[in-house]
Amino acid sequence: MSTPQSDGVFAAFSLDAKDLTKSAINTVRATLGISGAVALIFGLLITFWPKNSAVVITILFGIYFIIAGLAYLGLGIFSKGISGGARALDIILGVLFVIGGVIVLANPSESAVILGLFLGLFVGILWIVEGIVALVQSGDAASKGWAIFFGILSVVAGIVLLFSPLWGAVVLFIFAGIALIVLGIVQIVRAFTFGKGVAA
Repeated sequence: MSTPQSDGVFAAFSLDAKDLTKSAINTVRATLGISGAVALIFGLLITFWPKNSAVVITILFGIYFIIAGLAYLGLGIFSKGISGGARALDIILGVLFVIGGVIVLANPSESAVILGLFLGLFVGILWIVEGIVALVQSGDAASKGWAIFFGILSVVAGIVLLFSPLWGAVVLFIFAGIALIVLGIVQIVRAFTFGKGVAA
């Protein structure tokens, strides 16, 4: 029997192949292999072709906006059990989503730049807030020095990102690509090594 994990984090790394059937081992290996290959491919595309990848991701956002918009429109038009005000809000939201999706799909390159700016500004604000929270709570921290250092670093990084959000978004995007490459390689290695040495 597998022992329950106290934290429940990284379940794939806590699995013990000795507790699984051959079929379950093959399923875990296939899942790790497929997810690793997908992560590796996306990571390579983002790292070595960031502009094209950003445009593709933006197009996917545009398609999502249109689908979500049509779903909200359908909900607002055809739902009988909700109030008139809620239906009107669903219709307005649906129209806005569809318009946004059409604009994104009509101008994917320009939309990618706008989304990059928005992401950079959003992350910059988040880092500033996170840094302020760390500084405010540093008095209660076990390691006060590290909490203050983290808080100051987070605030400074957030301010830098606010003044150059597009550059920051590009750096974050490429960092995400490198992280996906590493994750993909780790998952693929796990797929080949998981369950090795377990008797059939």
